[in-house]
Amino acid sequence: MMENESIRWAIETTEKIRRQMSYAVVGQQMIIDQVIIALLAAGHVLIEGVPGLGKTLLVQALAKTFDGHFNRIQFTPDLMPSDVTGHAIYDLRTEEFRIRKGPVFTHLLLADEINRAPAKSQAALLEVMQEQQVTIEGRSFEVSPPFMTLATQNPIEQEGTYPLPEAQLDRFLLKIKIEYPSLLEEIQLVKQVTAGKIGERLEVDKVQVVVKPEHIVELQKTTAKLLVDQRVYEYAVNIVQNTRSWPGVSMGAGPRGSIALIRSARAAALLAGREYVIPDDVKEVTLPTLRHRIALSPELEIEGYESDGVLKSILSKVEVPRH
Repeated sequence: MMENESIRWAIETTEKIRRQMSYAVVGQQMIIDQVIIALLAAGHVLIEGVPGLGKTLLVQALAKTFDGHFNRIQFTPDLMPSDVTGHAIYDLRTEEFRIRKGPVFTHLLLADEINRAPAKSQAALLEVMQEQQVTIEGRSFEVSPPFMTLATQNPIEQEGTYPLPEAQLDRFLLKIKIEYPSLLEEIQLVKQVTAGKIGERLEVDKVQVVVKPEHIVELQKTTAKLLVDQRVYEYAVNIVQNTRSWPGVSMGAGPRGSIALIRSARAAALLAGREYVIPDDVKEVTLPTLRHRIALSPELEIEGYESDGVLKSILSKVEVPRH
């Protein structure tokens, strides 16, 4: 495909994926967009919200749009790392060890309530998220592209939760917060779920397959080539550098934050139907990209400040490049 053709195809395909997901997920358009941004940027997503807000449905709908495999792991305090990655079992018939691959061997992995499991089980995901491979008994096995982890966590204040280590948090391209639906969205949701159905399962039947897994890889390659002006690079890095010196921030974002900001902005530009990145794309992705990469001082936390508020203050102070 010619470059212009491939970009036009990528924009149209992304819009189709977005439309199909909207058939299953009521409202939450911003959440759908942010998950698609992570997919286009070949990143992983941490989703925070109380149970029952349709997180599983979101992942199932996305998997169905590209005919991808989908696995779910329920993280619990007694979950072992081998329950995530897989293990070697002895086959009495052949008298040899056989590798039984774990649920990480999929396209979309839903790590449900990741912060209910201790650090060693959370760490079982680190290698596959970074290297796209899993080591079992000294042997490395690659996962099929595209591979994306969507981890959900309950708000930290809830009982029986373990905070994610910084190294793990940094592996997630975006941290998305799912809020309760609006009045109209909830009415629509209740109508959809209770219309002649037994039980309360939401369906992904209306979602149609748009592309195949290999096409998602093409979309990711196209996204990575979108034009970024020198001033947009400077704007993104400026935002990140401000997090390191901002009053009340005890730990700012590292260079990985700047890289994530550009990767996410490229995906946001494609989703907006453009072949180049503008400062507004950077602005749009700043909160989900950086909110988990900065830490506030205890004094600010006691006063009830959150990282989102600090990032909004930084955005209002950093000069936006003009065309």
